[in-house]
Amino acid sequence: MLIIIVAHAPGNPWNSWIPARFGFSSAAEMFVFCSGIASALAFGRLFERQGFLLGSARIVFRIWQLYWAQLAVFLVVVAMSIWASMHLGTGDYIAKLYLDWFIAEPATAIPALLTLRYIPNFFDMLPLYMLLLATIPLAMGLARIDRRLVFVVSIGLWLWVQFTGVNFSARPATDQLWFFNPLAWQLLFFTGFSFGMGWLKAPPLRHRVLMPLAIAFIVISVPLNFWGILGAVPDLQALHDVLLPNPAPTDLHVLRYVHFLAVAYLALCLIEPVRAALPQMRALSPVIRIGQQTLAVFLCSVPLSWGLGMAMDVLGHGALTVAALNLLGLAAAVAIATVAAWFKSAPWQARRAAPLVAEAAQPAVAHRSQRTEHDTATPASFPV
Repeated sequence: MLIIIVAHAPGNPWNSWIPARFGFSSAAEMFVFCSGIASALAFGRLFERQGFLLGSARIVFRIWQLYWAQLAVFLVVVAMSIWASMHLGTGDYIAKLYLDWFIAEPATAIPALLTLRYIPNFFDMLPLYMLLLATIPLAMGLARIDRRLVFVVSIGLWLWVQFTGVNFSARPATDQLWFFNPLAWQLLFFTGFSFGMGWLKAPPLRHRVLMPLAIAFIVISVPLNFWGILGAVPDLQALHDVLLPNPAPTDLHVLRYVHFLAVAYLALCLIEPVRAALPQMRALSPVIRIGQQTLAVFLCSVPLSWGLGMAMDVLGHGALTVAALNLLGLAAAVAIATVAAWFKSAPWQARRAAPLVAEAAQPAVAHRSQRTEHDTATPASFPV
């Protein structure tokens, strides 16, 4: 979430130093993979406990929530862009976000937005997540027959994309396609989902072969991706263009998929000796809090990032200004997670319940006192 905030602020110099600049994969892969694991724990297990109908109903309800969240956040950013374009004098933010068509042709654009046939820039992750959630009942149905069918279908869809380039339209009457092709990215989602469901077993950590291979692959990928090296060594840039001809993550290139799995495996290997102690480390509590309130932080990250970009345009792109604004954005993410956690804890229920419990306890105490006096006089009637 913190990386997403930095990466989505337009004109942010810190974007040149995020982990994605040093390897094939990015924060998007982490988000989709972790979403798959979380979906298995939240929804997949529900299918096993409550049955197919209730599991599917829970999926529909979650998609319904995400759908309205998508629309609300989009309208907030549109309002921000219109206001900034009219009052800041630092650029046409409507054009920067390619909202011209939406504003110029609302009769066509609004129905397309409501039916997810129009996926605006910056707003492609939630539609991807909604569509992936919608495929969980299909996966659970296939798993009832044979779990291997889930992998066959998932890999088959990914291969179909690699060979044909099939994708969904992101804007009517244009060649604009979904930035994250759901037919391809479902492979990463269901990889995480399968680990969460226990259909795939995690590889042994700190393995004498796997760990060196992961390290080697990650190290080799750095000079093939870091802009500072590619700009100085044209041959490496040429090799990068051969290996990854399309720099966009649209079709989930195999190098992105393998690189993410290598990074995830190495990260788990490195934290394994201290994993049990991580939740008790106070320095990590903000990160843990954000991880526990991912949706709330993510929904706020788009307008927050867009606002950070506007602030940089107004205040300048000096090193101190950029650092202050980025740190302010990261602190805002922690604050959002804290507030969301407070609301989820429903403290008003606990405060209201306390007087009710005390009030209910008074007659019981009085009754107990009366019973004690009676029991003292007649020991044989003392309750067991």
